[in-house]
Amino acid sequence: MKNITLLEAGLILRIVLAITMLSAVADRFGLWGAPGSNAVAWGNWDNFVIYTQTLNPYTNKATAEILGIAATFFEVILSLLLIFGFKTRIAALGTAFLLFFFGFAMAVSVSVKAPFDYSVWTSAASALLLANIGKTSYAVDNRI
Repeated sequence: MKNITLLEAGLILRIVLAITMLSAVADRFGLWGAPGSNAVAWGNWDNFVIYTQTLNPYTNKATAEILGIAATFFEVILSLLLIFGFKTRIAALGTAFLLFFFGFAMAVSVSVKAPFDYSVWTSAASALLLANIGKTSYAVDNRI
């Protein structure tokens, strides 16, 4: 059996981190099912904004909406950069930064246990590892 190389491990990290964030984006737009469906966290944008306000309890609904839009924008952009392997180090650091603040907000506003239950810290650590791997397989970065 062949050992996995750092190039291949980096590819796996890129894809899994991207899919993880895109899955959350899909959930907030109801693509995984309606609110209350099995394994659906939000099921629609309004529920996501309410959760965003839970994580940021000193914000009003309008500010929570802006924060939700910003988080969604960065999750999509960072995911696309990771999928294509373009500016991978910057995308990985941005992903780690975004996940760190999400995990911190969860720990403070929901419970210390919550970011562990949803593997937020593991994903943030994976993003930091990816930022330090260097080149990965099938990446636009390798062509530049």
